[in-house]
Amino acid sequence: MPHTLRRTGAVLLLALALSACAPKTPPTTVAAPATVLAPAAAAAPAVRIDSLSRELDRIFAAPSFDRMQWGVLVRSLASGQVLYERNASKLLMPASNMKIVTLAAAAERLGWDYTWTTTVAPAGRVEGGVLNGDLVVRGTGDPTINGRSGEATVVFQKWADLLLASGLRRIDGRIVGDASAFDDEELGAGWAWDDMAFDYSAPVSALQFNEDVARIVVKPGVVEGAPAGIELIPAESGLVVDNRVVTGPGDRAALSLRRLLGSDRLTVSGSIGRLAKEAVRLAAVDGPSAYFARAFRQVLIARGIDVTGPAVDARGLAVKPVLDGVTPFFVHRSPPLSEAARVLMKVSQNLYAETFLKTIGAAAGEGGNTESGQKEVVKVLQGWGIAPEEYVLADGSGLSRYNYLTPHMLVTILEQVHRDPRHRDAFAATLPIGGEDGGTIARRFKGTRAAGNVRAKTGSLANVRALSGYVASLDGEPLVFSIIANNFTVPQATIDAAIDRAVEQLASLSRK
Repeated sequence: MPHTLRRTGAVLLLALALSACAPKTPPTTVAAPATVLAPAAAAAPAVRIDSLSRELDRIFAAPSFDRMQWGVLVRSLASGQVLYERNASKLLMPASNMKIVTLAAAAERLGWDYTWTTTVAPAGRVEGGVLNGDLVVRGTGDPTINGRSGEATVVFQKWADLLLASGLRRIDGRIVGDASAFDDEELGAGWAWDDMAFDYSAPVSALQFNEDVARIVVKPGVVEGAPAGIELIPAESGLVVDNRVVTGPGDRAALSLRRLLGSDRLTVSGSIGRLAKEAVRLAAVDGPSAYFARAFRQVLIARGIDVTGPAVDARGLAVKPVLDGVTPFFVHRSPPLSEAARVLMKVSQNLYAETFLKTIGAAAGEGGNTESGQKEVVKVLQGWGIAPEEYVLADGSGLSRYNYLTPHMLVTILEQVHRDPRHRDAFAATLPIGGEDGGTIARRFKGTRAAGNVRAKTGSLANVRALSGYVASLDGEPLVFSIIANNFTVPQATIDAAIDRAVEQLASLSRK
């Protein structure tokens, strides 16, 4: 068996966009990569097939890269011919290229039409418009109740309207968040403790509101040296801010966030220039299920439903509400996995990836946890002929530094989904496009034949960069590639430039 490791309104929309560059929703189906990836016009000379290896060696064997490690594999999707390889069978840290594995396995096990359900049900009798008991919200992991396509609470507002339409006017009880469909391990194995405060390390739960983050708005004081002002949005996040930010000169902000595991205390320190309007940061919350319940409760009250009790997490209750045989008020279904997958890949959203992994396990009847999800991923990989020696699985997002993959493995997966008519178009639609679409490579490849051509997933951690995906040659030949850089000390921009030059060579390749 392979090595596996245990773990894992509208005011918020701007912050989400700034944090992750959320893309506009593309069409459900697109043409296959060989058609979509038409070569873009550029003045650069064509690269002949007999000189490709030499040109790529010049890039990857540069003296400034002597102390690091590259792993590269390029193959023709048309013929299967290996056009270039360097350490293609070496285990390397993939960063967010791990999301390629997670999404491919989720598509295979769950299907692109899969939806998450959230059930809202009474734990008590409803008489005369009054619920005498708790209102229970039971989730299965829906990651899409957020502000990416509008106001963050829009789903809650619709739920409140449904309850009002049913005649409910008062809840003599609590709002109980039931996230028992997933286990209690809300973070991935090997996630760094000093990342816990940041949005990319948000905890994963079967109930998730606004991607389990809150908006921190910092405004300067009137004079230099004065304490800055901090506003926390929404107030229901549960975070308690320790403000250590002072007002400095100029108009720039230098801020740091710190929150320890299991704590709701968020320390914000640093400085903000007196001439600055404000600075916005996103912080991960502690206790996502309770966050969900508090935000829903606030919307219910604002919408005209009186709630006498607090919002609580079911896991903290000595006596949990019993819903056996209870008819729910309604069951909410998320958008399909195909839509969530675009956020996962184009934005490189870690919470979505971990949700996908746990959902794979839950759907298999093995429990909503990382280990059960990994077992199903292993079965998928085995079915695709990928040997256990080609990977070490730790999480679903690639945030963990315990993950290791080979470029050969990633190319094999990308080939597999390309050949499968169930996956080819849907998977290609999730990938960022070079120089376009607001994804993670929107600012790269501009003015080259790779612009509007390459579709690929990025990966980024300290001393790790990766890019794997598809590109069409100058002749329109579809190519698949994986490029991973590990253990470098040169600037990250230098590594990106080398990767981009290599992909541009592929886009300029001609057999004529």
